[in-house]
Amino acid sequence: MSYYRTLGLVTEPFSTSPDPAFFYGSTEHRAALCRLQISVALKRGLSVMAGDIGTGKTTVGRRLSQVLCEDPAVDFRMILNPYFRTEKQFLSRMAALFHVPIPNENRATALDYMEAIEQFLFTAGVEQNRTVVLLIDEAQILPDFVFEVLRILLNYETNQFKILQLILAGQLELLPRIVAMPNFWDRVATKVMLKPLDPGDVRDLIQARLRAAGYTQQTPLFAPDAIDLIHAHTNGLPRRVNILCHNILEYLVMYDKKRVDEGIVRKVLDRESASDDFKTLVPEPQEALEMPHSQQDQAEQVEDIRLAANSAIVGSKGGFLRVVNA
Repeated sequence: MSYYRTLGLVTEPFSTSPDPAFFYGSTEHRAALCRLQISVALKRGLSVMAGDIGTGKTTVGRRLSQVLCEDPAVDFRMILNPYFRTEKQFLSRMAALFHVPIPNENRATALDYMEAIEQFLFTAGVEQNRTVVLLIDEAQILPDFVFEVLRILLNYETNQFKILQLILAGQLELLPRIVAMPNFWDRVATKVMLKPLDPGDVRDLIQARLRAAGYTQQTPLFAPDAIDLIHAHTNGLPRRVNILCHNILEYLVMYDKKRVDEGIVRKVLDRESASDDFKTLVPEPQEALEMPHSQQDQAEQVEDIRLAANSAIVGSKGGFLRVVNA
């Protein structure tokens, strides 16, 4: 029998997977979601959402995906693992996501992919008046050449709006990287910073996830002093809260307890502290091998893309402008 059924639940309440059904709209997360929705609706172009590890960036992204995909006029796609070795690899991934046809795909160059994506953006965003949205998660690991490709794509615009709506979600390391590229940073229309939850939000998060999992008892499963200790130990980071609460519910089932108080939380924390001793048994990771990649090839491909973007400044409909060097 699943442990959560023993507690009167119908499903796992504290999974670390970013299930939109368990989205808790704290003040921070509601504001982030609202600002991103407005940016997309107004077709402002580039939005950046940053936060520490475990603050809920991916969960906000999944909730945003759920909301936007309800609109049939929106083409929303996500890249969850943005590790790319070449511009062509990134462009081919983007083309595949949006089902962009590539002539002679087996022999296509980065320039061919760029031209095909450009045509897709014009057709979908201008002729069909659709909203094209690309969200890139873990954007802090994007290589520099992808930022340059994205900068060029962001220059595709009409007199009224940007054709591509781009959302970069990443850890705090993303910010100094973007700030160091003034021609990219200046294009950020919406900046969202996710912060940890306060004690009240941690309480509401726990209760909301329990309700979503089927908890119907009037007596709260977690006592106030237990929630205070959970907040103090997790620093209000949602992922840590979920992991700790899962371990606490496990403890309730194992020892046939009915309610979580401060004492139970401390026992679970003591058990976790003891398990940290396993770290001493884990060998040091070997240094990752660096994959060889020609900087000259990178420079040549980026130059090809720049030439493609500069090939025509004005399209045939709707004042489609591409001011690449602005």
